[in-house]
Amino acid sequence: MRTLKGRRVAVLAADGFEKVELTIPVAALKAAGAKVDIVSLRPGRIRGVNLHEPGGKVRVTQTLSDASAADYDALLLPGGFINPDLLRQSADARAFVRAFDMARKPIATLCHGPWVMASAGLLNGRTMTSWPGIRDDVVNAGATWLDEAVVWDHNLVTSRGPQDMVPFVKAMLQHFAGQAPMSASATHHEQSAPQRTEPPAVMVAAMKWLPRPSFRTAVGVGLVAAGLMAAKTRRPPSVPATEGR
Repeated sequence: MRTLKGRRVAVLAADGFEKVELTIPVAALKAAGAKVDIVSLRPGRIRGVNLHEPGGKVRVTQTLSDASAADYDALLLPGGFINPDLLRQSADARAFVRAFDMARKPIATLCHGPWVMASAGLLNGRTMTSWPGIRDDVVNAGATWLDEAVVWDHNLVTSRGPQDMVPFVKAMLQHFAGQAPMSASATHHEQSAPQRTEPPAVMVAAMKWLPRPSFRTAVGVGLVAAGLMAAKTRRPPSVPATEGR
C-alpha cells in the first residue's frame, strides 16, 4: 500500500552511516510512495559502513546549506558510529533537526542517531530508546531511556539498532503516515531502564572475525600518510629572529 504517496522525507546522514539503517528504511519509504532526499554535509556520494568495515555509497540529493525542513513532511536519522558524531558537530545539522521538532513533524531515529538530537537540545523530557551503548548520553540529556525494540513519544519514534529493523520500519511507516498516536507516549515511565551489564557478544566478537584490510586499503592509508609527511617536509623552516632586534 502506498500510504506515503505525496509525502517528502528527509534522510539526514553523513559519511559513516550504518548501511542497513539507511538503505532498508529508504527502500521501504520509496515502496510506500514517499519522495526521499538524502541530505548531508557535502555534495556527491557519502560512504556507508557495515559495522567497522567500509560499505557502499549513496548519492546526496541536497546539502544542508540548500535544504529546508519546511520542504519535508518527516525526518529519518540513521545511526552508525561516525555519521551522527559528524552531524552533531554541525550547527546546520542541529538547526535542521530542531526545525522538524519545533514544527512537530514526525522524526524516526535508531542506534546512535539520537546523538544528533541530544546535541540539538531535543531530548529533555523525552521517553525513548537507542543503541544501549549511548544509554547514559541519552539519560544525561534529560530523556527516560527504555530497553525496548520501539518506543513512541509524541512526534518521535526510536529503536535500538539493526536488531530491531523489522519493527522499526513498520513503526516508521505508520508514524510518517500519521497512523500513530503523536499526542502522548505509548507508556508512561518514571525511571530509565538500567544500564546493560555486558556489551552485546556479537559486537565484542565482530573485530575478531572481520577480514584483514585489503591491499587497496593498506595502499590508501600509506598514500595518505606519505602525503602528510611530504606536506610537513615542504613546510618552510621558521626564520630565526635577527640578533639585536
